[in-house]
Amino acid sequence: MPQFKYKRVLLKLSGEALTNSLGYGIDPDVLASISKQIKEIVLNNDIQVAIVVGGGNIFRGIAASARGMDRSIADYIGMLATVMNALALQDSLESKEVHTRVQSAITMQEVAESYIRRRAIRHLEKNRIVIFAAGTGNPYFSTDTAGVLRSLEIGADVILKATKVDGVYDSDPKENPNAKKFSRLKYIDVLNLGLKVMDATAISLCMDHNLPIVVFNLAGEGNIKKVLLGEEIGTVIM
Repeated sequence: MPQFKYKRVLLKLSGEALTNSLGYGIDPDVLASISKQIKEIVLNNDIQVAIVVGGGNIFRGIAASARGMDRSIADYIGMLATVMNALALQDSLESKEVHTRVQSAITMQEVAESYIRRRAIRHLEKNRIVIFAAGTGNPYFSTDTAGVLRSLEIGADVILKATKVDGVYDSDPKENPNAKKFSRLKYIDVLNLGLKVMDATAISLCMDHNLPIVVFNLAGEGNIKKVLLGEEIGTVIM
């Protein structure tokens, strides 16, 4: 059996990670690819996985607020978008015979369990994937912050921040071919340099509680497993 570096992990997916090249909606093929990677790490391995998914592929609260919508209302709509993504991801995982539970910070008992910390931990102990939806249940907080909060609550060993680039750079590598990639960073460097890894609240929470973050490219074949095995891919923040 492979020697994994982490036992209980939280995978943070952006809503955009579920889209195709058009950048909106939910692509079933992308969902299938993500589900395949997740199944690979939980099948016959004693790895516990929780997931927080964003909603930016459907609705972005900050963007709507900037155009005049009330910020609280915009954020609540964004939370509902994350529930849609969570249900789609659950369906994809269950089609591959991976048992899952969706827990929502906003009560909607017909489609998801309400978030209860002890119940979430029990699901993980029974090797079920737990997908946390609706962020923190409060406006003005990002799903990155929700991911850190849930990680701390369930006692996760690490946050796996899945992106469309292979780590953290000092500038956008798509716009700057000379952008420098960091293999390791300190939390304070992320804040001081203004690097767009997570929002400042999320990074500060990680720093206060020594919760490591690994930023990596989700699209790479088997990359989630490689991170768990401790291979040198992506950027480690600690």
